[in-house]
Amino acid sequence: MKIGFIGLGNVGGKLSGSLLRNGFDLTVYDLNPDLVAEKVAKGATAGENPAQMMRDCDAVITCLPSPAASDAVMQEMLPEICESKIWMEMSTTDQSEAERLGGLVIAAGGAAVDCPVSGGCHRADTGNISIFAGCDRATFERILPLLTTLGRRVLHTGDLGSASMLKVLTNYLATVHLAASAEALVTAKAAGMDLNTTYEAIKISSGTSFSHVTESQVILNGSRDISFTMDLVKKDVGLFQEIAERNNVPLEISPLICSIFEDGIARYGDRELSPNIIKRLEDATGLDIRAPGFPAEMTDDEPEEPGYEVIPTGLS
Repeated sequence: MKIGFIGLGNVGGKLSGSLLRNGFDLTVYDLNPDLVAEKVAKGATAGENPAQMMRDCDAVITCLPSPAASDAVMQEMLPEICESKIWMEMSTTDQSEAERLGGLVIAAGGAAVDCPVSGGCHRADTGNISIFAGCDRATFERILPLLTTLGRRVLHTGDLGSASMLKVLTNYLATVHLAASAEALVTAKAAGMDLNTTYEAIKISSGTSFSHVTESQVILNGSRDISFTMDLVKKDVGLFQEIAERNNVPLEISPLICSIFEDGIARYGDRELSPNIIKRLEDATGLDIRAPGFPAEMTDDEPEEPGYEVIPTGLS
């Protein structure tokens, strides 16, 4: 299978690297020529444009920063879509937009999958990230060998669009945990607790979370580098809020999280690293929330292993 990959940013660059590392015939494209050159040096072919990639590849993966970017790329690819083609949307996008763009692909005779990833950029780099996939079962089985190369745990979430909804939901939860961890760490420091001990107490307790064992480490290091920025948090939480509003769910925590990150962006800029949301509390208290021994960025210490399909509890 010849694969095209469009979007070589923080996540896409790492995912495409997994395909190259595992011997896939890969064509890549990005608006930044330096990112393309890096992949070409490792064995990829440089794509001319999205249309050429859809014409020449069996499947094209998009991993882009916004629904608008995905739409622009799709408009270029659409004339080249036919029965044998697959579009795989790995961007974090709105469910309705995944359904709309995927519907265009299906109407043209192709197959469409929304398959966003979750688990941190450091796991995207090693093929150990988790992947949600929304599509019909026949298409899922067709692309499963590709997905289990890109990721460790692969979940078929149901129809097209379902994966995007669940990705937004999980990103929302991670953001809530990040904001709560920031409050917990600053409160512990204000109360005179040692932050190394505080980190371990949370890690081994019912208070732990994925956000704590990753983002709290780079917070305490001081780098705050998790390869994710406040504008992306605002986008993802905003998408979650829109889903709730469309379905008449009166959320209470989500609007508060939205306002916290809007304030963070107003103070520090939309491209500020997302863990620096803790700076709002550092500024308010005058406290420095750092501790020795924590890494500047996260690395995946799990060995790369073949991926597999996750079967939901209670389903066969």
